[in-house]
Amino acid sequence: MAHKKNSTNLTELLLQCMTQPDPMLSMLEWLCTRLMEAEVDQQLGAEKSQRTDGRSGYRSGYRPRRLDTRMGTMYLMVPKVRQGGYIPFFVTERKRSEAALIQVVQEAFVQGVSTRKMEKLAQSLGIENLSRSQVSEMTKGLNEQVNEFRNRPLSNTVYPVLWVDALYEKVRVDGRIVSMAILIVFGVDENGHRDIIAVEPMAEESRSPYGVLFQDLKDRGLTTPKLIISDAHSGLVSAIQESFPGASWQRCKVHFMRNILAYVPQKEKKSFASVIKEIWLAPTADLARKRAYDVMDAYAKRFPKAVQCLENGLEDSLTFYAFPKLDARKISSSNMIERLNREIRRRTSVVGIFPNEASYVRLMTTYLMEYAVDWSVSRAYLSQDSIEATLLIAA
Repeated sequence: MAHKKNSTNLTELLLQCMTQPDPMLSMLEWLCTRLMEAEVDQQLGAEKSQRTDGRSGYRSGYRPRRLDTRMGTMYLMVPKVRQGGYIPFFVTERKRSEAALIQVVQEAFVQGVSTRKMEKLAQSLGIENLSRSQVSEMTKGLNEQVNEFRNRPLSNTVYPVLWVDALYEKVRVDGRIVSMAILIVFGVDENGHRDIIAVEPMAEESRSPYGVLFQDLKDRGLTTPKLIISDAHSGLVSAIQESFPGASWQRCKVHFMRNILAYVPQKEKKSFASVIKEIWLAPTADLARKRAYDVMDAYAKRFPKAVQCLENGLEDSLTFYAFPKLDARKISSSNMIERLNREIRRRTSVVGIFPNEASYVRLMTTYLMEYAVDWSVSRAYLSQDSIEATLLIAA
């Protein structure tokens, strides 16, 4: 009877796959899904929702993952594991042509390249069997994957530390070319791993759009973080204070130094920068203040506006000292985002001017999703012990 039942189930599966646009690809997707579930069960020592003393870890929902194969492209929901992470054995190593195909399809799609030209691009990479139907499925699936990533719930994860920054690209809007911002919000979870929790386009940087974004994050389940790092854009700072009462705000020291140096003559910028840099390298907040006051006294007459800027923003730039367990180099600035932004700009430079907002958001999100996957299984950005200590700090 069991054999007959299994045979019936297999027949039903085959009939179901036969109704799909690509039956073979559909069957491969089903197989990969079952393999992932089995692999995670083995890794954790327990099946999903199973109670057992031998369990070595817990699941934490799913994350979308694109997998390009010779049969075509699949969009899998990969199980997430709370500690240690999980990457399916069949995607740990991607062939060079498959990795290149991802970029070809993304970049061609956002530029409105025809499917015929996309086929030629794929063939130039040694991929001969990319059909027009597969191209259509890839682009359709890409939109679905991007939307799912941007709107996924955040209620199952705590993010004690957030970084907020904006990235600008040229986008064509109503026949005009404008500079459009995409606001990116990064977080570090309770295990110390980085994640990307928001990718949102903004026509302008002002308090209202920032407020809408933060409310959306709260609606998705984000709890108030302990620390938020960003530059000192007035609209952003106001929205942070209004949306997350009780959270501490760290003014990025790198952006702050640039603001100060804007009031210093070009020939003296380098020497003055080396002087003020020592402020944020002090081992304690009190010593940092003393160094800042010494700079103010020494340069008040030579660079009065620079000194005034330093005085006005000093305390907000020293917030990181209130979190002594966290790595000061990583929470005193948004350098982590700056490095990622440079890498993204290098990759988006092939586009030049985006044809519309949707194409901008699509490509940016897809790139960022790849980083999020890598971070989920890489070494923790902040130690788990330091995160646990931060969570105990009273609001």
